[in-house]
Amino acid sequence: MVMDSNFWKNKKVLLTGHTGFKGSWLSIWLKKLGVELVGFSKDIPTKPSLFEVAKVSEGMISITGNIEDFAMIQKVVKENKPEIVIHMAAQSLVRKSYEEPITTFATNVMGTVNLLQAIKTAGSTRVLINVTSDKCYENKGTEKAFSENSPMGGYDPYSSSKGCAELVTSSFRDSFFNPKEFERHRLSLSSVRSGNVIGGGDWAKDRLIPDIVNGVSKRTPIQIRNIKSVRPWQFVLEPLFGYLLLAQRMWKEGKEFSEPWNFGPDETDCISVKGILEKISTEWDDGFSWKEDTRDNTHEAMMLKLDCIKAKKRLGWNTKLDVNETIEWTVNWYKEYFKKSDMKKYTENQIDRFTSL
Repeated sequence: MVMDSNFWKNKKVLLTGHTGFKGSWLSIWLKKLGVELVGFSKDIPTKPSLFEVAKVSEGMISITGNIEDFAMIQKVVKENKPEIVIHMAAQSLVRKSYEEPITTFATNVMGTVNLLQAIKTAGSTRVLINVTSDKCYENKGTEKAFSENSPMGGYDPYSSSKGCAELVTSSFRDSFFNPKEFERHRLSLSSVRSGNVIGGGDWAKDRLIPDIVNGVSKRTPIQIRNIKSVRPWQFVLEPLFGYLLLAQRMWKEGKEFSEPWNFGPDETDCISVKGILEKISTEWDDGFSWKEDTRDNTHEAMMLKLDCIKAKKRLGWNTKLDVNETIEWTVNWYKEYFKKSDMKKYTENQIDRFTSL
C-alpha cells in the first residue's frame, strides 16, 4: 500500500489537536498532500513548539477552542463540513493526569463524545479516525504484545481515559455508525493505537526526548525515572503514515475498515529507557549526562508492546526506520534547531525523505 497523493488533493480535513507534537507533524504532511486543512486545538501546549518553529499555521485554518465545549466543536464541524476527521486533541501526559484527573477525563472522554456527536448531527463526514494510545489496554506487566482485541484497562487516569475513549468509540460505532448499516449512514469510524513516538519538535514536560534536549541545551544532568521500562519506540511519521493509509481504505471500502488498529514498531525496536539513553549518547556530539531518579514516582507500566500484524497484512503498512535510525533522525532535527536552521523546510525535508523510503 502506498500513499495516494491524488486521493488527498482538495479533501476537506479536520484535525483536532493540530498544535501538539504529533498534530503539527501531521498538519505539515497533510498540507503537502494538498488538503483543505482545518485545525482545532485548545492552545499551543509548549514553548518552544514545533507548531511555531515550523510555522504550521501557514496555509491552513487554525481555530482555537476547547474540545470540552460541545457548542463550539459542533459549530466548527457544521461550518467547515469536513469529509475526513482525525481526532488527536487530548491531555496526553501520564504524570499530569495524576495532578489533573478531572481535566484528563473531561478532555479525553467527553471531548471524544462531543466530537462524535457533532459529526453524527452534521452528517458531512465519511471517515473518522480517533487517535487513542497503546496505554488503553489492560496491562498486567506480561511480555505479551497487545492485539486490537485485548481488553481495555488503564491504571493511571491518562491510560484509563484512553481506554474509556476506546469504549466510547466502540459504542458510537455500534449504535450510530454500524458497519452493517453502512449504506444508510456512509461513515467509517476507527480508532488507532500507536507506541511511544519520538522525533524532532517535541518539548512536552516529563517526556524522555524533551528532557534529554533540555539537559543538553542547559548542560545539566538529566533525571531519568523508570529506567528499566520497555516501550515500543517509533519515529513520529510511522504511525501517521498508518493513519493516512487507513483513511484512504476507509474512504474506499468503508465498512471493511471501521474497527480498531495498532501501529507500533517491530519487537526488536521495543527496548528499555536505558537502551534509548545509551543509543542517543552515541549520536549527540556534545554528549549529555544522566542519573536515575530514585524518588517515589507515580505508577507506570514496565512493559508495553503492540501486535501490529493486522495493519501489516490488511493495509500493507510496515515501519520504515529501525530504532537506531529513529534516534538519528530525531537527534539531527534538534541539532538543526540549535543551529537556527529553517525548521519548516527541514521538517518538510524529513517527510519527503521518509515517504521516499
